[in-house]
Amino acid sequence: MTADGELLVALAGQPNVGKSTVFNILTGLSQHVGNWPGKTVEKKEGYYSIDGRRIRIVDLPGSYSLTAYSEEEKIARDFIINERPNAIVLIANASAVERSLYLLAEFLLLNVPVVVALNMMDVAEQQGVRIEVRMLEKYLGVPVVPMVASKNKGIKELVSAILHISEKGDNFNPSLADVAEDHRDIFAELAALLEPYIDPPYLIRWTITKIMEGDPDVTERMAQSVPADVWRRTQAVLREHEDSLLAVVRGRYDWIEGAVRSATSKFKRGQILFTDRLDDILTRPSLGIPILFGVLAVVFAITYGLGLPLQQVLESLMRVLVTWIEPLLGQSPWVRGIVVDGLVGGAGTVLTFLPVLFFFFTAMAFLEDVGYMARAAFVMDRFMHFIGLHGKSFLPFCLGFGCNVPAVMGARILESGRIRLLTIFLTPFVPCTAKLAVVTLIAAAIFGKDAFLISWLLIAGNILVLGFTGMIVSKLFFTPMHMPFIMELPFYHKPNPRTIGIVVWKRIIAFLRKAGSIIVLFSVLLWLLSHIPGGDIETSILGSVGRFLEPVGRPMGLDWKMIVALLSGIAARENAIAALGVLYGVGEEGIRVILASVMGHATALSFLVMLMLFVPCVATLVVMKQEMGSWRWFLLSFAFMLFLSYAAGIVAYRGALMIGI
Repeated sequence: MTADGELLVALAGQPNVGKSTVFNILTGLSQHVGNWPGKTVEKKEGYYSIDGRRIRIVDLPGSYSLTAYSEEEKIARDFIINERPNAIVLIANASAVERSLYLLAEFLLLNVPVVVALNMMDVAEQQGVRIEVRMLEKYLGVPVVPMVASKNKGIKELVSAILHISEKGDNFNPSLADVAEDHRDIFAELAALLEPYIDPPYLIRWTITKIMEGDPDVTERMAQSVPADVWRRTQAVLREHEDSLLAVVRGRYDWIEGAVRSATSKFKRGQILFTDRLDDILTRPSLGIPILFGVLAVVFAITYGLGLPLQQVLESLMRVLVTWIEPLLGQSPWVRGIVVDGLVGGAGTVLTFLPVLFFFFTAMAFLEDVGYMARAAFVMDRFMHFIGLHGKSFLPFCLGFGCNVPAVMGARILESGRIRLLTIFLTPFVPCTAKLAVVTLIAAAIFGKDAFLISWLLIAGNILVLGFTGMIVSKLFFTPMHMPFIMELPFYHKPNPRTIGIVVWKRIIAFLRKAGSIIVLFSVLLWLLSHIPGGDIETSILGSVGRFLEPVGRPMGLDWKMIVALLSGIAARENAIAALGVLYGVGEEGIRVILASVMGHATALSFLVMLMLFVPCVATLVVMKQEMGSWRWFLLSFAFMLFLSYAAGIVAYRGALMIGI
């Protein structure tokens, strides 16, 4: 407990057990998101207050065990060991309680009070699983709270259990999983050898167990702190009993079996569940992939159908705002230019994206919450192998539809360095929401009722380019490698409006912060560069640079202003619209009217193709360099995207002219 009486609680659990739902309910809008110190793994924490007590809740990365084979697992256990929270809340899936009990067995060795939150009790009941909570609690020796977090059931009881167990302190006395009986003498022998050299915060029982498991982190640490002769004897014991890992695992499963036998029963055996029937359709390659593309088409249809009319309303309000503030700006053309053409024409135009982004974020959060996105990754496994990737690569690609930065970081879940490198290489070809927002606005302005078709074709084209690029790069630079795709499919859930709302709110706020900082500054700077030194855009600094580059754009049908807009998108994709608004002097007329007067269909198509395939934003480039760890691969990726986007822009422009688009 901290000096001010604040309780520290760690929220832990495997993926897809409802941990995010519980965290969102407890912390609401008090949560903060950042990165763990020195890591690229996301850190979430927030606060919950009750009866004058303040509870700080840290959401640990989801993991299946506490053996340091991944960064997420190492972060989770290091936090428990070093921070010593007042309590750990382990979120368990009641319909598959055995899996969560394995993780519980590891947490209990850390000697920190644990509360088991037995979530999805309704799902367990539907599957014919009955759990006697009090019997399970008695066997484990820890509080067990039945919950249905999606319906806000059990939250109060969970908080009460946290407060109660935090007050017990050292009186926590759970049942512990032992190693298999035939290896207990070995455990005692290793403990006798190493006990004098195990210092806090590491615990004797936990350390010896991890050494028997072959945990690389603990083994390396002990090898450095134990005298050489003692360590040689330790290694001799481990070599003589190479099945020590199996003894640890067998002991845990014996303990789990005892818990399951004492507290659970199953009925309605042989019943075909709704989940199974639905997955038989959604995970079958012949049906799953067309359904996936159909789902994405519906997402974009909803985004455009509901978002565009509201976007037009916001544009009208922007014009009213200009009319209202213009008389207040005085006679200075510089002040009027900065405010009307810079702020309103640039950043103000970007803010009109809000309705489109809102509906897109909501649709994607809905699909994540009900459990469909895991099925999408599963059905794309064959396609991923076809382009030289592992099925898990689709998970970072899914993140890429939101933003390419976390998508590149998400490639860390891939075990193979080769597959991780290729996934990062291809991630920028996944259209992020910023690209989609720009495409939405320009397509609607130029193509009218055909905007949806054009946008869908651009997205489909991007995915095809990703596939062909993967095939080529994989065959040219990598040795073929076949790996199985093993993934747990979560149960389908009823959508939780609160969880979806918090996700959408966080993403919208992140966008507004960008619009209120980077894009505002960029819009004003761009306007100044387009009017210095003489006040005329044609003779300005930006005009000179643009006209110098204009010959590069002619084969694509682009003038210098469009080229500058494309280049400005490297800072942030939304800047492309801000730049067009500033350079064409949107002012009171609105971006749609201006774009329709300066862009033909062929030019607009070329611009959009170039935008979709162009090098990503600076943030993505920086993260790509960090994650690739190689200048050679980073520069190859940059040059490839630059060449491909330019060539595709030329082909799109010439092709559109030939067929008369």
